Amino acid sequence: MSPFAPEAGPTTAILLPPRENFSLESAGAISLVVRRFAGLAPTTFVMGTRRAQTFAGIPYVPVGGFLDIVRTLRRRRPDVMEVHQQPRLALALALLFRGRRVLLFIHNDPLAMRGLKTRWGRRLALRYLHRVVCVSTYLRARFMTGLDGEAPAVLANPLTLSELPATAGPRTSILFVGRMTADKAPDIFVAACARALPDLPGWSARMIGGDRFGPDSPETAYVADIRARAAAAGIAFAGPRPHEDVLAAMAEAGIVVVPSRWAEPFGLTALEAMACGAALVTTGQGGIAEVAGDAALYVPPDDAAALAAALIALGRDPDKRAALSAAGLARAQQFDTGVIGQTLFALRAAPALR
Repeated sequence: MSPFAPEAGPTTAILLPPRENFSLESAGAISLVVRRFAGLAPTTFVMGTRRAQTFAGIPYVPVGGFLDIVRTLRRRRPDVMEVHQQPRLALALALLFRGRRVLLFIHNDPLAMRGLKTRWGRRLALRYLHRVVCVSTYLRARFMTGLDGEAPAVLANPLTLSELPATAGPRTSILFVGRMTADKAPDIFVAACARALPDLPGWSARMIGGDRFGPDSPETAYVADIRARAAAAGIAFAGPRPHEDVLAAMAEAGIVVVPSRWAEPFGLTALEAMACGAALVTTGQGGIAEVAGDAALYVPPDDAAALAAALIALGRDPDKRAALSAAGLARAQQFDTGVIGQTLFALRAAPALR
């Protein structure tokens, strides 16, 4: 048994990025992941913005700036501090709390993060932190750009499979879920569906998402343009919805499309689609291919014609959809929170690198 398994009872503080809302209605990918990790042990608590409304059952401590964070940690004295997306904060805590285990979790390209853009900054992180943890091997390779020696650990984002909704309906819809930003390529989804739907009688298409997570997402010019294009193509546009609504839509969809044109750090939407039994079509950019493996149909990015052809072929072939669904469900088992959690406990308990 790992000394950092729940039975051993170490106190763990998980620190969210300052803009991350920790609530069911407006959680982003990081909050959803943290909520799953926090539920693994009763001695874990989450620290984050004062604006957030916590997930039920997860101890949550609202904090302000750096001094408030330090005061809270000194008062609560956690054995482990897990800092998400804040390299400079993680390094400061490691220097202030000598002997405590401070882990930095990286969810986005480290070469674009303050504190990690330079090789010197990344070396400092590896030298002074208990562990640097990347959510994909793609991000680890980015972190190690220009470096050699000990590399960060890789810990995939988890998904609690027992919490997913049951599949329902005829599953003859095509679904896009994600932020309505150019990186996610909703324009390619709209263009592809406009071509494919006339050749798929009985099928429909739907889009869920906004410029950002939560009900207060603004109607940017880009969102308004995608909304108008979707309406012209006969695609339902639901806007941002709570995560439980997103999962319910995935459980009803026959095909989920993740057409990202940028290198996704991980690919949580792809994982959720597979776990909900949908056939996944994706570009495989960045970490998506690590998540999907051979359980997806791949198309080139920025190629609406290729995506349309894939949707038509898949929509007309129920056996192929069933095969992809079965492969996705099997692959999703590797990412269940209980499985990923054992690796997390091992990282917490492992000796420091230096």
